[in-house]
Amino acid sequence: MEKQTIVIALGGNAILQPGQTGTFQAQMENIERSMKSIGSLINEGHRVAIVHGNGPQVGQILQQNELASPVIPEQPLAACSAESQGYIGYMIQESFKNLFPTIEAATLVTLTEVDPSDEAFHNPTKPIGTFYSEEQAHELRKEKGWNMQEDAGRGYRRVVASPAPIRILETPIIKKLLNQDIVVVSTGGGGIPVVKNEQGNYLGVAAVVDKDLSALQLSKDIEADKLMILTDVSNVYINYGKPEQQKLEAITVEQAQKYMDEGQFSKGSMAPKMAAAIDFSKQGKTAIICSLEDAFAALKGEAGTRVIGV
Repeated sequence: MEKQTIVIALGGNAILQPGQTGTFQAQMENIERSMKSIGSLINEGHRVAIVHGNGPQVGQILQQNELASPVIPEQPLAACSAESQGYIGYMIQESFKNLFPTIEAATLVTLTEVDPSDEAFHNPTKPIGTFYSEEQAHELRKEKGWNMQEDAGRGYRRVVASPAPIRILETPIIKKLLNQDIVVVSTGGGGIPVVKNEQGNYLGVAAVVDKDLSALQLSKDIEADKLMILTDVSNVYINYGKPEQQKLEAITVEQAQKYMDEGQFSKGSMAPKMAAAIDFSKQGKTAIICSLEDAFAALKGEAGTRVIGV
């Protein structure tokens, strides 16, 4: 198999399974299983950059902040995102060291530039952190100026903007590391969103960038050969959950866009993954969406959903 540069976007289930409480040991065991799969790609000689989710981890950090706030000052969301990048990266690096001693890996705390005039800042939609009662939500709106929304009947949560990524600021460093065959763990949770102020300085903002869109941006910035989005399903489906449900295997950009326009994919889960796959494939390349276990087979064209550019 020809040596390729691959950006791998790891779904949240690679770190924390549904129903798990988020103990360090459980997360470590999940990551070890994930790295066994990814290690097979690296052992084939491919250059790999890993982008991971961090939603549950940031949620825990925010809750810790809140509980400790009477004695320890709360930290801003950007700092919490940075903290999660560091400790998830540590778990990935340790797994590689133990499972594949010859693989070198490095974690890069990564900044993602966003546009301060992005419409998302006027319409925050991304829920983060703790669930609150309606009364608590009202108090937090007054006390902290947070945007609070009811979340699927489970209570109220803070919502923040989810702006589009413009560029990954550490791209030159990522390229240098990949060229030395070092696995790069970067852009965790979509990267820490930053904006450039009038003085030309970067400032972290209370926002969350979609992880799959940041993986797309990174794949463009480093001119990756493949974008692989690893999730908890083997394939993408149309008419999902209906009698006429159909598994997608190899499809063209045009077919994928048609299905997107028909609203075939859930906005909260598969739609951003397909949007990223379509955008990447427009460069005449192939994007892959598959399960973690099928990653190696999918790269060879034997599994998963492949959006093929022409």
